[in-house]
Amino acid sequence: MICSRRTLLAAGLSLAAPSALAAGPASGRLAFAVYRNEVKVGEHLMVFTGDPSAPVVTTDVSMQVRLGPVPVYRYTHHAVERWTGGRFASLDTSTNSNGKREKVTARRSADGLTIETLKGAVAAPPAAAPFTHWNSEVFGKPLFNPQEGKMLKVSASRKGASQIALANGRKIDAQLWAIRGETEIDDWYDASGVWAGLKGKLQDGSMMEYRRL
Repeated sequence: MICSRRTLLAAGLSLAAPSALAAGPASGRLAFAVYRNEVKVGEHLMVFTGDPSAPVVTTDVSMQVRLGPVPVYRYTHHAVERWTGGRFASLDTSTNSNGKREKVTARRSADGLTIETLKGAVAAPPAAAPFTHWNSEVFGKPLFNPQEGKMLKVSASRKGASQIALANGRKIDAQLWAIRGETEIDDWYDASGVWAGLKGKLQDGSMMEYRRL
């Protein structure tokens, strides 16, 4: 995950109950301009294909931070996330964070959930799902970071109605969720339940913001 580079762990739900899915965009596409300390540094694109109850979500992120004209940090992230019958099924990600390469694979089977990283296997609760932001319905479940595959303890709380600015400057009414603990992230979802924006605090103290295009 770009902002936290951590994993979220919330109260688990029964494995017998299928995961609910938030609404995907009607266009099948979500795109965000990414800002760091109010300076645009890249874009985050998600493409949704397949049946709404069994979507395949492909994510591509590209960022570059400059010090004057000189690039000092480059980041790319590619992910393919699959759901079946309303439940998380699998995830494959590859990330290059300024030369540091990471890969994560997650697979659900009859025996539970298996997460593998370049450093080895990660123990995961059977009901865990990836925290890829677009699906607010997973906030009551154990979540793992799609970049690192790690599980961490944080809390997710619904804060009620708020407003979020889009990339064109227009503000829309949205539902705010606050993620707190080892990371600080605010996620917004529009009236249809579609991910609308994000604000987060990075480990170096800088602020990141996603503005939907």
